[in-house]
Amino acid sequence: MKVTLLLFSALLLTSCSGMRETSVLDRLKPCKAAEGPTDGYCGSYEVWENRQTRTGRKIALKILILPALKQDSAPDPVFILAGGPGQGAVELAGQVQEIFRPIETARDLVFVDQRGTGKSNPLDCKPPKGADDDDDAVATIVSRLHGCLDSYKDKADVTQYTTDIAMDDLDEVRQYLGYSKIDLYGGSYGTRAAIEYVRRHADHTRAVVIDGVAPPDMRLPLYMARDSQRALDLLLQDCEKDAGCNKRFPNLRERLERLLASLSAHPQKVHFTDPRTGLPKDIDVKRLTLTGIMFASLYSPETAAMLPLLIEEAEKGNYAGFLAIRTGADQLSANMAIGMHFSVVCTEDAPRIPPSAVETETAHTFLGDEMAKLRLAPCEFWPRAKMDPAYYTIPPSTVPALILSGQLDPVTPPSWGQEVAAQWTNSRHIIVPATGHGTVVSGCVMKLMAQFLNDGNASTLDPSCVQHLKRPPFFLGPSGPDPMGGAAK
Repeated sequence: MKVTLLLFSALLLTSCSGMRETSVLDRLKPCKAAEGPTDGYCGSYEVWENRQTRTGRKIALKILILPALKQDSAPDPVFILAGGPGQGAVELAGQVQEIFRPIETARDLVFVDQRGTGKSNPLDCKPPKGADDDDDAVATIVSRLHGCLDSYKDKADVTQYTTDIAMDDLDEVRQYLGYSKIDLYGGSYGTRAAIEYVRRHADHTRAVVIDGVAPPDMRLPLYMARDSQRALDLLLQDCEKDAGCNKRFPNLRERLERLLASLSAHPQKVHFTDPRTGLPKDIDVKRLTLTGIMFASLYSPETAAMLPLLIEEAEKGNYAGFLAIRTGADQLSANMAIGMHFSVVCTEDAPRIPPSAVETETAHTFLGDEMAKLRLAPCEFWPRAKMDPAYYTIPPSTVPALILSGQLDPVTPPSWGQEVAAQWTNSRHIIVPATGHGTVVSGCVMKLMAQFLNDGNASTLDPSCVQHLKRPPFFLGPSGPDPMGGAAK
């Protein structure tokens, strides 16, 4: 059933088709500006932290609904499943609303902060006040997370914050809101959540869109170095094929290797102006500093287009461009509950990574093994639950599904989407050219998504409209693709 503006018209309360018997006003209220879009409706719903024993602590899950714009809207809403793991869904509502207008026209958009994220008993882990948030040493990260874990003792059992438990929460919220069947959109880690919801609650799932697929057997962060190396190789190959880029940045692959080797041997002390605060700052630029920023840059073809120029500048000792990108990435990570992240990764992924696998899978990659080891280090002490072995299989499904993959994605490349498509017999896998992590803003993808949700059938889609997409032109100078300072043609 639906939540629409008709709920506020007394004349139509008894005559509108699809209307709930109980008004949503009994459950939600108009959002205040601090809560989300003011045309949305906000509230919460309590679930047991321990769903099995149904005793002890309860968690209030934050809910936000953006009502469908049409009066005769569809009865099935779209539940938005956020990424991470650790991202809060509700905080994304404003951004999602702008992008999903074609879908909001016909359907409610529903955001629920997954347990441990956003405003749902968040397992946050911010650096201590005055601490240097640029320190990415393993010992520093581990010490900080030990402190955060200690702080959770009176607020959370961190073994209860896994994906399978959260998807039972979500179905309870669905029932509470009065929806019979729902659609799902999951991006990145949200795709894993969507896959698990389909496994557990297929009877209440009408259709699914998963975008940038991270299936349950992905074993984060084991394959990040391999998959990001694939994205970097595509970038370097495209630069070599591009006359302007190849001429401007010859032998780029070898130059990058020398730069990284130099930073491995001799980290650089860099003085720069923090673009976020405008204050002068000193930072030690190590190999991991640079490779981490490169990894983040590859998520978007627009930022990746700057990498050849930024590599050349770094060769000269100028890291300002790289550090500016890092600042932007840090701001995006503000909506990330790090404790919840490790509750998922340390239970669902880390136990399935053999000790020798990291060295094997990261060999001959620009990331090397540093990032994987950094991300796995907290799992040596983080409490973990025991997962059902069936969780790591892709459940066969006949639920209509649209599977989207970015051709250039450095973290969830198309091979992961194909793995799910092989098991979901009523699915369509579309690989979007010249696109990184997340496809919804690429070309006609949103149009395809809206058509799929309206029809409930992916087989009739014509994906030829994405084939014209091309990688953005490479930056050849500070002003962009035109080294002489003119606009890109």
